[in-house]
Amino acid sequence: MPTLRLGSERLQLDDLSALLGARPPRLAVDEGTLEAVRASRRVVEAAMDEGRVCYGINTGFGKLAAVRVSNDDLRALQVNLVRSHASGVGPPLEREVCRLAFALRIANMAHGRSGVRPLLLQRAVDVFNAGVVPVLPAQGSVGASGDLAPLAHMALVLIGEGRAWRGRRELGGREALEAAGLSPVRLHSKEGLSLLNGTQVSTAILADALVRARRLAKAADVATACTLEAYKGTDAAYDPRIHDLRGHEGQSRVASNLRRLVEGSEIRASHEDCERVQDNYSLRCAPQVHGASWDALAYVEGVVVREANAVTDNPLVFPEGDVLSGGNFHAQPVAVAADLLKIAVAELANISERRIENLVNPDLSGLPAFLAHGSGLNSGLMIAQVTAAALVSENKVLAHPASVDSVPTSAGKEDHVSMATHAARQARQIVDNVTYVVAVELMAAFHGLAFEKRFKASPAVEAVRKALRADLKPLTRDRVLSTDIEAVAARVRDGSLVAAAERVVGPLD
Repeated sequence: MPTLRLGSERLQLDDLSALLGARPPRLAVDEGTLEAVRASRRVVEAAMDEGRVCYGINTGFGKLAAVRVSNDDLRALQVNLVRSHASGVGPPLEREVCRLAFALRIANMAHGRSGVRPLLLQRAVDVFNAGVVPVLPAQGSVGASGDLAPLAHMALVLIGEGRAWRGRRELGGREALEAAGLSPVRLHSKEGLSLLNGTQVSTAILADALVRARRLAKAADVATACTLEAYKGTDAAYDPRIHDLRGHEGQSRVASNLRRLVEGSEIRASHEDCERVQDNYSLRCAPQVHGASWDALAYVEGVVVREANAVTDNPLVFPEGDVLSGGNFHAQPVAVAADLLKIAVAELANISERRIENLVNPDLSGLPAFLAHGSGLNSGLMIAQVTAAALVSENKVLAHPASVDSVPTSAGKEDHVSMATHAARQARQIVDNVTYVVAVELMAAFHGLAFEKRFKASPAVEAVRKALRADLKPLTRDRVLSTDIEAVAARVRDGSLVAAAERVVGPLD
């Protein structure tokens, strides 16, 4: 099993994807990392010995920052902080997202700027490697002062409280630690705050949405190529000379993908001299629309990777002896990136639904109405298109930016917040919705191509058709379609349809 060495290795998106996977890597910290952690801890202990007033170390929190706490109460202060801030509600986040958030919080401490003891860092690593994953409620964070509520639920597990998964079982925090042969940690000064103050939950949710969105964007290109073949469209609009004149990287990448996906098509060759001069925008402008989404996802990736490698708690402890209070916990960069991802992915569905309409509408496609055999008696994909339209409409509500909202908290001390977790959770929901829309387009193209008896589609599209035959039977009469949609959506999520095309044309950009 691979190992991620925190503190000495910069995390990349592939690492975050692996931490979200079924077989996550182990975590480790080397001696150099531990020495940096020891150095920051010495600064915290020196500050207490000197009687310096330092926020969160020997004071209250938020509005109570001016309240000095005696040295005798510092451990109780940290435990009280964790318990009082564990105010999350609603269903838990997905286990893989909770696991990634836990790993990112450990990585944050491994930078040696949090002032925790090496013992706490190592114990957190041991808990992670033992397969103990804190259960984090989805709601309760406003994305400033960090994701306080969900991270407090994470910290509860380390002190033997709260809830955690061990394997497939959900247990009490102490029970989960005991099952792993581990004991709870007794928090020392600053350590409760160091576990709570940060953006790791919103970052983990956004990272999960991004990994899925990148896979989905490739599937959208594949679906477009399949639709182009079923519709008997032209690939002339994908000529590289057109896209070179504009200069957007994503647009050129998508045009290249589409050219490769339809290369060698007998269907394309059969109608080169037909009367249709231009296709509708949903086919002709796919590189421009999909490409803009690709470029947006590239920006989001930069934010996610930077945030995964950032130190976002407060105050920050520096080896030269300074303890500085700042605002790295404010998740506005994550919130804005999540809102951008929402818009970018929603647009993939907007244009996909129009391509579905092109196929099921006989006035546009020349194919039987709703791709049904015996239209009238059979309704074909009539309501599958309605489902796609419903999801597209839902996305328009979800895509409204959460990052422009702010509700002051903590008696006005925290007077501007980011709502990053709201934006990230909405992004994941949009990704789920768009997955279904792209699945419906793939279904429509599959059934549309069934009416072409004389010519073969391109080798890549034929490979996708072959893969789809495992789940889709010919639509000779009406049947329940939700099962078909779910089956194709599962293949979009796992990347198997894209993989089928890539085995023919090589990796898509």
